[in-house]
Amino acid sequence: MQIGLAGIGRMGVGIAARLVEVGHQVTAWNRSAEKLKPLAALGIKVAATPAELASSSEVIITILTDAAAIDAVYGGPQGLLAGNIKGKLFIEMSTVRPETPKALAEKVRAKGAAFVESPVGGSTGPARQGKLLGLVGAEPADFARAKPILDQLCRRVEHCGPVGSGAVMKFTINLPLMIYWQALGEALALCRDLKLDPARLMDLISDTSGGANVLKVRGAAIAAKLKGTDSGPVTFDLDGGMKDMRAMIAEGKARGVELPLVERTLVCYEEAKQKGLGGEEVSLMSAYWARR
Repeated sequence: MQIGLAGIGRMGVGIAARLVEVGHQVTAWNRSAEKLKPLAALGIKVAATPAELASSSEVIITILTDAAAIDAVYGGPQGLLAGNIKGKLFIEMSTVRPETPKALAEKVRAKGAAFVESPVGGSTGPARQGKLLGLVGAEPADFARAKPILDQLCRRVEHCGPVGSGAVMKFTINLPLMIYWQALGEALALCRDLKLDPARLMDLISDTSGGANVLKVRGAAIAAKLKGTDSGPVTFDLDGGMKDMRAMIAEGKARGVELPLVERTLVCYEEAKQKGLGGEEVSLMSAYWARR
């Protein structure tokens, strides 16, 4: 298919490469042209504007920073919705509060196009391998139309309900993970004086009921950070985790739900950011607290 991709951040690069790998023709657009350079070797075309991207694509996938970025890319005289998009399919993958995809769906449908929200669980590696977790909010017919593409990008695709449901579920799966990195850091601080080898410690924790499944992926990087050695590339940074937690807290308040652990965890993350760690891998929050 002719697929357009707007938003070439860390995740966007992996998604673009995966789409090419499974046989699609991909056109990309990004506000910063510099981020498009790695896609040239894959044969991916570059659109000058979001409107051009939409006009040349059957399906448009967007994965953007926040609600403000979504408004900017979809709206305006050169936005995705500027031209004739009747009959096209939009798949929106950003992590935002449910009110954003709900409002966007109305605008897209008013132009005669279909809209599916599918924020994804996973980082850059799963994005490149087609092993993300798709959390979909959509009408059944629109979901059926999007599912073959989502199946190529995701190891599991869950239709959670109408538009807005995917956003809520994304917060649901991210919430305990954000808290876990802080909890793990506190646990590591408690046993700091034992001076156990970090790799041995990560292996031990992973083998207990207190070891989250994610340690199988991130445990080695945390051990490396504790040793003062290279912990590898950033896949999802602390700033992104903080953005998500702020959105979780706002959504909780809108629903009358208290989230005291998220609120306290955010304070701890903000301290790490003040120390200059905002761009570091979010899982390394645990290493920061362990050595605090």
